[in-house]
Formats: sequence, C-alpha cells, structure tokens
Amino acid sequence: MKFSEYKYERPDLEQVQKQYASSLEKMNQADDVETFYKEFKELNVLRNHISSMMTIASLRYTINTADEFYEKENDYWDENSPYYQQLDTRLYQVILSSKFLDELKKRIPAPFFGLIECQLKSFDDAILEDLQKENKTATQYDKLKASAKIEFDGKTYTLAQISALCESKDRDVRKRASEAKFKFYEENESEFDRIYDELVHIRDVMAKKLGFKNFTELGYVRMTRLDYNEEMVKNYRQEVLENVVPLASELYEKQRERLHLDTMQYYDTGIEFESGNPLPKGTPEELVEKAKKMYHELSPVTGEFFDMMVDKELLDLVSKPNKAMGGYCTYISEYESPFIFSNFNGTSGDVDVLTHEAGHAFQVYCSRENDLPELQFPTYESCEIHSMSMEFITWPWSHEFFKEDTDKYHYLHLGSAVKFLPYGVLVDHFQHEVYNHPNMTPLERKQTWRKLEKMYLPHKNYEECDFLERGNYWFQQNHIFASPFYYIDYTLAQACALQFWKRSQDKDPEMWNDYLTICKIGGTKSFLDIVKSAHLKSPFESGSLKGIVESARQYLESASEKGNF
Repeated sequence: MKFSEYKYERPDLEQVQKQYASSLEKMNQADDVETFYKEFKELNVLRNHISSMMTIASLRYTINTADEFYEKENDYWDENSPYYQQLDTRLYQVILSSKFLDELKKRIPAPFFGLIECQLKSFDDAILEDLQKENKTATQYDKLKASAKIEFDGKTYTLAQISALCESKDRDVRKRASEAKFKFYEENESEFDRIYDELVHIRDVMAKKLGFKNFTELGYVRMTRLDYNEEMVKNYRQEVLENVVPLASELYEKQRERLHLDTMQYYDTGIEFESGNPLPKGTPEELVEKAKKMYHELSPVTGEFFDMMVDKELLDLVSKPNKAMGGYCTYISEYESPFIFSNFNGTSGDVDVLTHEAGHAFQVYCSRENDLPELQFPTYESCEIHSMSMEFITWPWSHEFFKEDTDKYHYLHLGSAVKFLPYGVLVDHFQHEVYNHPNMTPLERKQTWRKLEKMYLPHKNYEECDFLERGNYWFQQNHIFASPFYYIDYTLAQACALQFWKRSQDKDPEMWNDYLTICKIGGTKSFLDIVKSAHLKSPFESGSLKGIVESARQYLESASEKGNF
C-alpha cells in the first residue's frame, strides 16, 4: 500500500476508554505474569492503532494546512490527545503497582520503566484543559508561519522558498530577500509574542499544578532525560562556550574574508562562498533517484529500506503553498512505515534534510519489530545521533549530488556543524532563562535572547535590521514554541555525529557496524548507554569536545588551503 491508500479513521474515544478499562481490569486480576503480559501486548495493538491514526491525520494536515477535513482532524487531536494520554497514564500506574513488576522488568528493557515514570510525574487529570490549550496554541504558531505569502520581485514565496533566496550569491538579492522574510515576522510580531507568552504561562501553570518549582523541572521530565540533568547540561554549555565558540568565530571571520566584505551583515552569514553556496544538481525527483543509488551502495539493508520509502510514497519533500514549515520524520506503527516530511527549496539543505531524516527513518525501520510504542524511537538526543551521523556517513556519495562543488559542500557541511553548536546551546540557555523566569515580559525575553546571542554568537551584526537587533531572531525556531527544551538534543547528538565523521575519515572498519548497532537498539537503551554501545565518548565527559573540534579545525584549514573557494 502507498501512503495515500493508508486508511484514516477517527477513533471512538468512548469505545477506546471501555477497551482500556476492560484490559486494565484483566491485568489487575491476572493470576500470573503470562496472563498479565498477554493482556498488555493486546492493549499495545490498540495503542499502536491510535498513534497511527493520530500520525496520519497530523501528516496530512501539515502537508496541506488548508485541507478542511484534516484541519478538523488536527483540531480533534489537539482537543482529545490529552484524554488518550490519560488512558496511558492509567496503564502505567497498573504496571508500576503490579505484583509482577520484577518479572516484567526481566522481559521489558529498562528505559521503558524510566519513561513511564516520567509520564506519571508529568501528567495528571488536573492539567487536561491546560494540555488542550497548549496543543491549540502551538498549532496557531504553525498555522501563522504556513500562512506566509511573501511578495518578492513579482513572485509569491513561502518562508521556506524565500529562505533559499537569502543564500543568493548576489548580495543585493539576499539582502532584499532577508528583509522581505523578516518583514513577515515583524508584521506579525505582536501575534508571535502573544502565542509564545500564552505558551509560557500555560506551561508554568501546569508545572505548578503538578508540584514542580517551574516548567524547567517539568520540561526535563517531559523530555524523559533518563541519565543527565540540568547541571550537566549547564556544564556542557560552558564547554561549548570555551571550546567551540572560538573556532566558530574564526570560521565566520574567514567567511568574511572569502566574501571580500569589510563588514559581514546578518544577511551575509548564510552565504559561504563568493561564487555561491554549493547547490544540488538535479530536480527533486532526480535527487531521490541519486539517494536511492547511494543507499543501495551503502549497504543491502539501507537499499532495501529506501526502496520501501520510495515505493510506498513515504516522502513529501518539496515546499508548496499551505504546507507547514520544517522537516521531520515520524512513524506509522500500524503500517511499520517511517515517513519523511521536508520543504526542499533548491539549497544544499535539501540533501542535508534528505540524509538527516533518512537517518531517523532508517533507525525506526531497523527497530520496527518492537511493538512497544514507547521504545520504537529512543529519546530525542539519541534519535538525533542516527540522523546527524547519517549526514556524514553519506559523504562518499556527495559527488552524486554536488558534482564539481563536492569539496565546497563538505567544507560548508562540516563548518556548519561546528557553527551550529553555539546556536544550539543558545536556544537551550534561552529556554532555561524563560522558564526559570516565567513572568518576564515579551520585551524582557527579547533582551535576554540578544544578551545570550552576543555571548554565543558574537559575530552577529544587526546594525541594518532593528527587528533582529531587538532580539527577535528566535521567532523562526519552531522548537522554542512547540517542543520546549528539545534543542540541546541536537547539539549533544552533533558532538556524537562528529565522532562518526572522524571515524569515517579515518576509515575505521567498525564505524558502520557501530552505527547499525545503535539503529537496531531503537529505544531499548538510554542516551549514555547508546553512546557507549556505539563506542563514542559522552558529550558530558570533560574535554570530549576539545579533541573533535581540533580535528574539525585541521580538516577545515586544510580544505581551505587546497580548495578553490
């Protein structure tokens, strides 16, 4: 079956509640662990059906936010997903209070129990209405961005499409395109402020109802951080500040020199080379064919995986009107189908997102036999290892996409990975400040962003854009609105992915086997155990960043000397 043929049917909540009640009653009355476990597995079939329906509805809505049917279905899930969450909470309570708990722990991987404990700590019937409000308010953010119709040089662009012009090698074009893009944000500034202010206060109220000091504490529990805490993250941010920011600043200075600019303005940072950034060669359809060839040559299992993705039409890649922004991978468990969503816009990011999201999709494909919904994906920071590492593992095939610009692409890709780390920890630091001080005004939040931006991204120059100088750059960052505290995960994973890059460069014969191992693990291990299974250094280990940053520096300096940039 192709994705278009996947059947969507809104579940009957009342009927689902009865089925849960019946199953939980049988589990409570079970005389032996076999009977208990059998009921649990049967309930998982229902749970996977529900998650599949929610995922299909969400996918079809984000593909076209103007689709009236799926807009209503999206509203349904915004309104009712907390009730389904409530049912899972009751299931978790039955499991953790069961007399068979010790025997269950021998059958089910340990992270499951950590995850469900987090769920119990982060949910209570008292916050049902607050969760509904949070869902609906976050949807307003997506809808606002998807509504953008930006007029530029006689054409109308989405945000994703105008962003491609912001990388034009023609400085006048990229300046005007950047102005047009941020004009949309500025015209809607009060609405972005309102949405975020409401989200912050909704989340703070929920945290306090649940007995947490603030949403930061609740946020860590919701993100199911099983083996690290706020203090470890704070120390990690400091490591980035000390070890990565200096190299990132050097890279921006070399970029300025390559572009022959006296001063690099905010609209110049997206262009790496005077001759233009490397662009993928070919149409979106041709890029998919090249990816298909690449994955067949990488390994038999990746070839088999990508054939399935193409044959079942489990990719929606190109930007179009009314399509939600961004890129993501999700999983429709009932059909054992990963799905890749993105917004191709003709930049090198098209190849990045294709390999990145394919990394996610390949991981869940490798662990698809796991019928426990909680363990199909690992926790987020572990998920991002698979995706970011796949970007580097596929370097040997970059020439298929970039031809004569392959060296430029490798320089851009690795340099961007280094530059990303300070931005990623900035987003994380900002969210800690926001949720530790929930009564900040929108103005104070912006001032906080700009202060932190100067610390982590000292190269930023907004003298020609008052809107950004006032601290509004973060309006673009979906995660800040929709997935609080989901961002440090990318940087932790990047620190791991850079180790895979180094091992690939060194032609380590065990590199691919280690990558395949952690894909098969899925969510059955915690982040630090997955890192260990891949024979990588923990990003929290003191000095772990220093060595890999130095390797990146040496590669980039050598490439810069050899390359005709």
